[in-house]
Amino acid sequence: MNTAQFTALCEWIAEAGLAGLSETATLEGFCERALQVGLPLARANVVIDTLHPVYEGRAFVWKCKTRKTSLTEFGRGTVDMHRWESSPYYYLELSGESVLRRRLTADTEKEFPIFPELRADGLTDYVAITNRFAAEGIVGDMDCVYSSWATDAPAGFGDADVTDLCRLMPLLALTLKAASLARIAGTLVETYLGRDAGRRVLAGGIARGVTDRIEAVLWFSDLRSYTRISDSAAPDEIIPLLNDYADAIISAIHEHGGDVLKLMGDGTLAIFTVENRSEACRAALAAAHDARRTVAAVSHRRAETNLPMTDMYLGLHIGEVFYGNIGSEERLDFTVVGPAVNEVSRIASLCRSVEQPLLVSSAFASALGASRSRLVSVGRYALRGVARPQDLYTLDPDSAER
Repeated sequence: MNTAQFTALCEWIAEAGLAGLSETATLEGFCERALQVGLPLARANVVIDTLHPVYEGRAFVWKCKTRKTSLTEFGRGTVDMHRWESSPYYYLELSGESVLRRRLTADTEKEFPIFPELRADGLTDYVAITNRFAAEGIVGDMDCVYSSWATDAPAGFGDADVTDLCRLMPLLALTLKAASLARIAGTLVETYLGRDAGRRVLAGGIARGVTDRIEAVLWFSDLRSYTRISDSAAPDEIIPLLNDYADAIISAIHEHGGDVLKLMGDGTLAIFTVENRSEACRAALAAAHDARRTVAAVSHRRAETNLPMTDMYLGLHIGEVFYGNIGSEERLDFTVVGPAVNEVSRIASLCRSVEQPLLVSSAFASALGASRSRLVSVGRYALRGVARPQDLYTLDPDSAER
């Protein structure tokens, strides 16, 4: 490519970064434009580590035949270490070199296991590049961008093609890093703050003391006999137990549109917010039904391997709360506060006394609308820290309706 074409491609890469294009869109856009200026690309691969509770990294593969990019997210502990340690990328990591180029021939295909696969696809030349970040630019395990480029041109890449790729990659790697960091930020705030709270924080809602007054269905659940289990079980069994049951409960909440705001040991605080009050209440009841079903499945699975088991008890309430940033200048929490939050925690704790897995407030029962017929009263109770006693309800065991 000539100087004007190279400059135009650099400008596009910078614009892609400023526009916030995803890694996939960036790689596809780059490859399409590189083809247009004569770079004979047939395949491109980019690998970048990530900061995610489940996935360790992401690999993108673009192919000229399809003009599409496939994405593979590899999990922690699931990486094929033999394949990795036999790869050109690992060679670059160990050697400290930045570029590896090989013509794909019968003589070179034994050097790396991927080479026979590439030759079988008709590829003739291969270039691997590592763009490393300075120590201050490392996030988690993300310390570089690995990329490889292959062609099916009979004569392979020209030397000028390889030079152009090496000159373009620092800018492309920077753009890909920016896209990855934006995605990582979204993942982290939603994972640690909750989906809705995370989106609000990323949208700029981070001012201390700024809250919204909203009406929400409040969910507060705990695990039955958790204190006894934590005192008697082996220490290394506690975290797996919490993870197993939290996964069942949180998945059910998310499936029905709720947002988990806080995990407090074995406790879960969540909200359901929709304009229609009865719809929000029905969503919370549906989530409760699914959570109890999946919790029972978790207990059954754990019983088969003689692991500690427990169950969930749950309080549901509806009321006005303050939703936003609360805390000090150095440490903020995006959560809900207000008398209604205190009430739902007291309702949940009462489940043990009245031997019910689910209790809902009178306000929740009233907001449920036509579905209130599914509820039966368990009596009138005084709640600690709440001024007036109130009637509490649970699901009618004879009701078949969800």
